[in-house]
Amino acid sequence: MEEKIKRLVALGKEHFQHGEYVEAEKIFKTILKEYPGFADILNLLGVIYHNAGRVNDAKRCFEESLKVNPDYTDAALNLAVTYNDLGKYEEARKVYSKAVSRSRSTPKKMDPYAKGKLANMHADLGSAYHGMGLHKEAIEEFKKALLLCPSFIDIRTKIGNTYQDMGDLEQAEKQFRQVLEEKEHYLPARIHLGFNLYCQKKTNKAKEQWEKALELDPDNKRCRLYLEMLKKEAP
Repeated sequence: MEEKIKRLVALGKEHFQHGEYVEAEKIFKTILKEYPGFADILNLLGVIYHNAGRVNDAKRCFEESLKVNPDYTDAALNLAVTYNDLGKYEEARKVYSKAVSRSRSTPKKMDPYAKGKLANMHADLGSAYHGMGLHKEAIEEFKKALLLCPSFIDIRTKIGNTYQDMGDLEQAEKQFRQVLEEKEHYLPARIHLGFNLYCQKKTNKAKEQWEKALELDPDNKRCRLYLEMLKKEAP
């Protein structure tokens, strides 16, 4: 690659990393005129288009990127998301499945960014299942997400919420407490734990959790509502 193009690539990526997408787009287009088969740049240009709502342009870029490099996980995941946005659900599923298969066959090659994106896609699917009342399927997807990124405590909180909706209060409590062991100031898990304990008729313990949550966020309307509710129920 010519030195001039190398400098342009570095400059374009620097603009991209700083969110200066207009400048990055101009540079990426200049690069692609001379190197139309630059998979990395095609993928980044697709991200810029997707963020700007130019979904069809983003789709074209991600597809071109994958033609150049069929094993490019990040471009495949971006394309799956874009297909989903366009209502092309079957195409999204196929692209996603291929990306997962490649990642599983070469797990050591997965970078943290790709892992995170895969985890979030599993979590999104889990949320969709949850919304349809398919609780077991939702938990399976959330657990797949956690296998990729065990530190995603928001996903474990979603597992707890799903168990709660299933009526498995004991398992839900276990999930919420595990989240708080990892990050005691994580407000959603503490609020949900309080509600879980309230459902188990452990009123005083529920009150403790909501009061702790208010210490972290004094303006939390949800906690205030719950505590007011407890006052009204008191004999």
